[in-house]
Amino acid sequence: MSTEIDTMLVVAADSEAKAVFAAFGFPDEEPEELTRLEGGLWLLKAGIGKANAAGAVGIALAMNPAERVISLGLGGALPDSGLEIGDRVLASRSVFADEGAETPEGFLDCRSMGFPLYEGDLGDGLACNPELHARLRGCVDREAVIATVSTCSGRDELAVRVRRRTGAGVECMEGAAVMLTCHRMGVPAAEVRVISNTTGDRAEQVWDIGRSLGVLGLTARAISDALRG
Repeated sequence: MSTEIDTMLVVAADSEAKAVFAAFGFPDEEPEELTRLEGGLWLLKAGIGKANAAGAVGIALAMNPAERVISLGLGGALPDSGLEIGDRVLASRSVFADEGAETPEGFLDCRSMGFPLYEGDLGDGLACNPELHARLRGCVDREAVIATVSTCSGRDELAVRVRRRTGAGVECMEGAAVMLTCHRMGVPAAEVRVISNTTGDRAEQVWDIGRSLGVLGLTARAISDALRG
């Protein structure tokens, strides 16, 4: 059954969905896959990773057309990004960081091999919808390129490579997949991340999931207010 949706917030993990639910006054409810938060604002719990994100968003939009989609969740700060745990980041571009081939000469992305991921000329990634950018920038602390990875950077060398390869300040596991799905379906989209951890050698990483989930919930509320204003 089709449901009228103005804005679809897309999160990956159950903990992220619960944090958003709590911020909207439902701390004890278990999020379903697609749940109304208030008015025309709905929350989609898509699952972890690119495949889950693309599949869930594609099915949800096919059955329940939305005016706009925002990929929302936690992310890791890449080296020398200047980002701190708890910072809210709006993606200037959402990029795929590790789609390609590792060769003795280095990494080759799909475009350089003649198989671009994006239809048309989207340059180096998927840009935030301009109208959403204007409405969301007051909800965040920073803007940065956000890299979507299949393998998170648990080594210093890998974190540095992702940073240098993409120019990203943040890595996550779903954003670019959500953005590409929306692009293909003609739906305006944006990506927002709250920094929950540092990247690099796993034993040296700094995490604060509890604090970051609290910020995530407040960010969802701020987004709702900004889109209604």
